[in-house]
Amino acid sequence: MDRFLMQVNIDYPNAEDEQAILQLARNESAKGMASIESASLISQQTIFQARKEVLQVFVAPEVEAYMVRLVQCTRHPSQLLPDFDRWIRFGASPRGSIALDKCARAHAWLEGREFVTPEDVQEIAKDALRHRLIMSFDAEASGMNADDYIQALLEKLPAP
Repeated sequence: MDRFLMQVNIDYPNAEDEQAILQLARNESAKGMASIESASLISQQTIFQARKEVLQVFVAPEVEAYMVRLVQCTRHPSQLLPDFDRWIRFGASPRGSIALDKCARAHAWLEGREFVTPEDVQEIAKDALRHRLIMSFDAEASGMNADDYIQALLEKLPAP
């Protein structure tokens, strides 16, 4: 298990949702441990089976090459976006490619497919890569963050 596999941004809830959270927390506290004890738990075997199924999700060589190219463009963006070298200090390491692969497989599996599509890669790219990039001072001063950078790469890099 890689606790740094993704960095998922979660915004604050709106007032209505926060009120629902407050009511839910109050109700759960009132119920005490009874609700926890009666909750159905997922067995370890079920989790291991799901992990096995995710690993069996097929990644076509073209989609694999797309993931690698995306990560390489974080290191050498001028290959794709001529002026983008000044926005990044350090791109993603090979662990970025591994994260894209794992997350895209899991995304495809959750969608009920036995194969990864370029859309799976695009859907999880920001979560899998944002914390792996170190933006330059120029980028920070201009208001460009890692998500903006990844989005620009996704828009320019042709998908298979």
